[in-house]
Amino acid sequence: MSTFQELGLNEDLLNAITDLGFVKPSEVQEKAIPLLLEEDKDLVALAQTGTGKTAAFGFPMLQKIDIDSRTTQGLILSPTRELCLQITNELKNYGKYCKGLNVVAIYGGSSISDQARAVKRGAQIIVATPGRMKDMISRRMVDISKIQYSVLDEADEMLNMGFYEDITDILSHTPEDKSTWLFSATMPKEVSTIAKKFMYDPTEITVGNKNESTSNVSHEYYLVNARDRYQALKRLADANPDIFSVIFCRTKRDTQKVAENLIEDGYSAGALHGDLSQNQRDLVMKSFRNNQIQMLVATDVAARGIDVDDITHVINYQLPDEIETYTHRSGRTGRAGKTGVSMVIVSKSEVRKIKSIERIIKKQFEKKDIPSGTDIVEVQLMSLANKIHTTETNHEIDKHLDSINELFADTDKDELIKKFFSVEFNRFFNYYQKSKDLSVVESRGDRDGGRDYGKQSNDTRYFINVGSKDGFDWMKLKDFLKEQLELGRDDVFKVDVKESFSFFNTEKALQEKVLAFFTDFKYEGRFVNVEVSENRGGGRSGGRSRGRNDRRSGASGNRRRDDKRERRSNDRRSSGGSGNRSDRRGRRSDDSRTSDRSDRKFNDSRGDRRPESSSTGSDRPRRSRRRD
Repeated sequence: MSTFQELGLNEDLLNAITDLGFVKPSEVQEKAIPLLLEEDKDLVALAQTGTGKTAAFGFPMLQKIDIDSRTTQGLILSPTRELCLQITNELKNYGKYCKGLNVVAIYGGSSISDQARAVKRGAQIIVATPGRMKDMISRRMVDISKIQYSVLDEADEMLNMGFYEDITDILSHTPEDKSTWLFSATMPKEVSTIAKKFMYDPTEITVGNKNESTSNVSHEYYLVNARDRYQALKRLADANPDIFSVIFCRTKRDTQKVAENLIEDGYSAGALHGDLSQNQRDLVMKSFRNNQIQMLVATDVAARGIDVDDITHVINYQLPDEIETYTHRSGRTGRAGKTGVSMVIVSKSEVRKIKSIERIIKKQFEKKDIPSGTDIVEVQLMSLANKIHTTETNHEIDKHLDSINELFADTDKDELIKKFFSVEFNRFFNYYQKSKDLSVVESRGDRDGGRDYGKQSNDTRYFINVGSKDGFDWMKLKDFLKEQLELGRDDVFKVDVKESFSFFNTEKALQEKVLAFFTDFKYEGRFVNVEVSENRGGGRSGGRSRGRNDRRSGASGNRRRDDKRERRSNDRRSSGGSGNRSDRRGRRSDDSRTSDRSDRKFNDSRGDRRPESSSTGSDRPRRSRRRD
């Protein structure tokens, strides 16, 4: 089949398709639409984001429902408000010639009474987020006991977000003989479970391979030190002057912080995350769709509703916690037959994740170096030259030519070109002329993402006198340290939790900050002691030249020292944390220590903690806030 006419759609839908400019059905549409029109059955459809899944279930549902009835016949569940609104708008466009059609969106952040009134006016199709839908069912504001078709869109994402119980409760209010259509980009075990529980002998269609990334997207990764992550992001943006991108962060806090820093540094950026009101999110998305924002910084959840075909790059500022989520991220670009690039900024401790992602998406990553300052200056200069070359002449300038020619009467052509381009060239040249190389050489064969724990290591390993007895596991301790020290997620690594003490690592550059912070630091009423450990982690010895006896004695020495630390931590535990602290690094008066801690907190609160080149100085290159 090569046209929508051959799929069996009625005249009203075909007229809408013509108005929308659709010419040829996508693969998932070609497989799903005839199948769903032919008979009422359950369906599991696996297809990547951007392949036209909404039309694949939207057209059959619109054709099969009774528009003359005011009864709710179709229910579509989606994970986010943005996606809910997107689906609703698309269904309205598909059914523009279906007189009497009423599609209602139900989602949080908007008036629940207004939504209930819209449903009571006769909604044949409801598009809803699970949380709000469950709430309205419990208040008896909606009746879905007679629906004939239910759709679980982005099922894997809904389950990742913890909506399993909500979905179970919602579907329990629906008839058993309904048809259920499940659409998902990936097929983790949780999706298989929900398919078995709520569907009867479903037909499965797959576009491409399960969990595989689209062939229109190329994948790159850039290895940097964790502290240089933001600088690397700026360079990637500067090296791609026409970038129109989505930048993914793991948390709402990081998303807001990165967006604010980009705006402060002159980039056309905006944030999209769950802490924004619905009105704020709508304004951000409107600006992004109108190309007024070049760089949209988003969380994975908020980005589920982004449906923009012209995105050139996806930048993974941080890798997702769930590797499968990477497939959703990269699917934001390379849509509607266009090509795109998915970039990943990683530290050494994350390199191993790249291999895991490659296995899932069945695509290879290309390792690239962060562009140098010289590279960026050249790219920006040629970008300006091309824009000038292709700019259409405005002849209103003719009346000013005499004055301009008089001003440059003594300037030859080459000198005039140099002066003209120096206006733009100087901004980037001055900013990047002393910039350092941000790329990091990847070591082969090293454990923990290539980190070297020998004598030449750039990491510091610490002993800390808290452990599993204090309620910590490795993840909780890592989050605790990250929060207390205000570090990035990748700045704390190699966390090893024992019963009453633990070990962790940071870059050596952070050693002074870590040790200073934990001077006289109390946690739940007792002192927390942090010291530099001679145990390098991973069971490694300091050098190859040592004999077996030396290694044995060295290891036992380390164990004895650690045993002493454990006994010392237990002593402090039993004495309420007031033990002798003469082993600390230099004794200082209580007043001076308190003063130093106060100064640190005051300085940190001013946000004065960026790398030297991050900067907000007046000499940084400013970016245009609108795309040309």
